[in-house]
Amino acid sequence: MEHIKGTIGRWQGAGLMATTLLGTGVFILPQMTLAKAGTSALWAWALLTLAIIPVTLVFGRLASRFPHAAGPAFFVEKAFGRTLGRSIGLIFLLVIPMGAPAAILMTFQFVTALLPLAGVELLLAQLLVIGLLWFANLKGLQVSAKAQFALTLGIVAVVLALFMGLGVQHHAVELPDFESAWQTGPMMLAAGIAFWSFLGVEAMTHLAHDFREPEKDMIPAMMLGTVLVGLIYLGCTSLLWLVPSSTGVAMMGVFDTLLGAGGAQVIGILGVSAGLATVNVYAGSAARLLWSFSREGIMPRYFQRLNDHGVPVRAQTAILGSMALVLTLVFVFEQDLEQLIAWSNGVFVIIYAMSMLAAWRLLGASSRLWILLGLGFCVALGVALGGRMFYAVLLLMLVLPLLWWQKGHLQRKAGGVC
Repeated sequence: MEHIKGTIGRWQGAGLMATTLLGTGVFILPQMTLAKAGTSALWAWALLTLAIIPVTLVFGRLASRFPHAAGPAFFVEKAFGRTLGRSIGLIFLLVIPMGAPAAILMTFQFVTALLPLAGVELLLAQLLVIGLLWFANLKGLQVSAKAQFALTLGIVAVVLALFMGLGVQHHAVELPDFESAWQTGPMMLAAGIAFWSFLGVEAMTHLAHDFREPEKDMIPAMMLGTVLVGLIYLGCTSLLWLVPSSTGVAMMGVFDTLLGAGGAQVIGILGVSAGLATVNVYAGSAARLLWSFSREGIMPRYFQRLNDHGVPVRAQTAILGSMALVLTLVFVFEQDLEQLIAWSNGVFVIIYAMSMLAAWRLLGASSRLWILLGLGFCVALGVALGGRMFYAVLLLMLVLPLLWWQKGHLQRKAGGVC
């Protein structure tokens, strides 16, 4: 097979988008932002949700108009040339084997709250999860898309049930004074933690060909998923402010307080599922990017093969295998990935910013305002990261000369004909 067959509809795509963004932080990040900023965290989540909408809209328009497995790399290549575009794709490809294992490690915080796993047992459980993700995607993303849409509905149902429990019990709580809660310093601290929850918008653009009608369904799916995620995070933050809890994962304590019991089980299972869903989408998008680069001659032709369901199984195996290797090395050498993940987040700032610049050239005048707003968001993220942008800049500086040399080598090999 030479082409990926589209099997995802609008609502399944919205579920993929939502669970990608909810990820490992859905029941953790609200707790962290409240600890940093108090009621200012509510403003941080509200403003952040509004700020990410232009970025999502621009990515959605690009993906629906120019569907391609390379996603942002293809947009940048179409706007600024092959070398820069492929550089964007390669830095994304190189960051996934580091970022996704870290997400798995964070997800297993929920697991260890349910099961007493440690040492080798914990590593084996993590590797087993990677194996299950490989099997789950052998028939394409339509299977996981349906499961992830159900997961999104489950998370929404739990948050709504908690608010209903709050109303039934008539808790005497003092509503936040939103005017006094507007404190710029604490709000920026909270936003510095919270905006990582929205990194993942670009992953959906790699899956454009997995949609039956990308030109019709990509934008609604991405917008629905993004807004829904913002409301869920804002709702969870509000619940934690209204019903304080001293448990390790505070949402588990809130669940027990409002609904009687079972918080560890319900919140734990949803947290694990959402975290693995994020890893699943990133693994799928990275595999499709590797497959695309293989077809274009950037990567070995070995990764071109698709199975009967249109899945780039060799590329998928390579991506998930690299994740398993990183997890094993982390365990053996007892390494902490926290700083590496902080550096890798800078890669996404560059990808977002370059995609916005590409959109300026590729999309019409009606998109210019949204593009400018998206660029402003990227600049804010870069400022927040500060010195941690060094890793992303260094990676780009290493990849660009390599691809420039490859381009010249291929031209010389072809007798000067590109």
